[in-house]
Amino acid sequence: MKTTRTIAHLDMDAVYASVELRRRPELKGKPVVVCGSGPRAVVTTASYEARKLAGIHSAMPAAVARRRLPDAVYLRPDFPAYREASGQVMDVLRRNVEVVEVVGLDEAYLDLTGLFSPKATMRRIATEIQTETQLTCSVGISESRMLAKITSELGKPRGLVVLSREQALDRFAVTSPGLIPGIGPKTVSRLESMGIRTLADLRGRSREELEASFGPRSGAWLHTRGDLLDNTPVVPEHETKSQSTEITFDVDVNQRSELERHLHELSEELCRRLCKRGLEGRTIGIKVRLDDWTNVTRSHTIEQPTNDPQVVAPIALGLLRAYDPQRPVRLLGVRVALFGSGEAAAEPEPAQGQLPLGLAS
Repeated sequence: MKTTRTIAHLDMDAVYASVELRRRPELKGKPVVVCGSGPRAVVTTASYEARKLAGIHSAMPAAVARRRLPDAVYLRPDFPAYREASGQVMDVLRRNVEVVEVVGLDEAYLDLTGLFSPKATMRRIATEIQTETQLTCSVGISESRMLAKITSELGKPRGLVVLSREQALDRFAVTSPGLIPGIGPKTVSRLESMGIRTLADLRGRSREELEASFGPRSGAWLHTRGDLLDNTPVVPEHETKSQSTEITFDVDVNQRSELERHLHELSEELCRRLCKRGLEGRTIGIKVRLDDWTNVTRSHTIEQPTNDPQVVAPIALGLLRAYDPQRPVRLLGVRVALFGSGEAAAEPEPAQGQLPLGLAS
């Protein structure tokens, strides 16, 4: 007999804004926007009040948010505080569920397959999180990672929604394929040109037709997603492959001395983080984004792994000088990669088969 998996997706509710409200309770009920102050700053997150009042959302240019809602409370992001809060939340998850995959500061997948009452388990976990951190979360429970993530959006904020695949096929039949994580606007446009405007339309097309239009790999993937199928496992840990730090300039920079100063500071900051986590790497790289949005990367691999800024910075500077950007620079970054397999796991950044579980339990 096939086992039906039970997967939960937990998503913290506007976590950055919630952390700010936790230490500034006088702001509760007010529209709060967390963002930088520079001309190119974007919204990191917004409280639900700001979202409802003016449609402010993550990644929106901060200047647009300020025009839409000039009377909101605007706060600069405090990522050390957000990472600390995230660690507290993930500790609660790990002590309650054996298989937890953290995929960001504010979200995680949990494999609940085999638990007698997955819904009761997640309700208890959400209560523990709120009690211990004063933060709230939304939870979706379904038969796959994909459906769990979609389902967690249905009850925001503070919701706990359970949805089976059969229920989802009916509920989302007339919804755009863009609902599916991984199907972006360009793919939606291509599907629409084929007369595929809903998930029901997508489900009705053959694999062969989709492969003919999108290629064997993408076509097969779209065919399974049209059936709302996803067998991606929940993986507890990811091996760290690289760490990086970067800066987006408020005004494009074309002075070499200024670029080199920033690159040196970025190298020192990155090495501090690597030392704190006990990580060393052999490949040092830089990332340069020009004013016309051209992205350029350069890297150099050394024999011995390092996290020493006196090693990393000169190599990064040498790569920058060798590249010699001929246009103003919009973004600059430095990276260290190729960590050993036995070292620390990455800091969060994406089988059917026992008795069918009662998802509603």
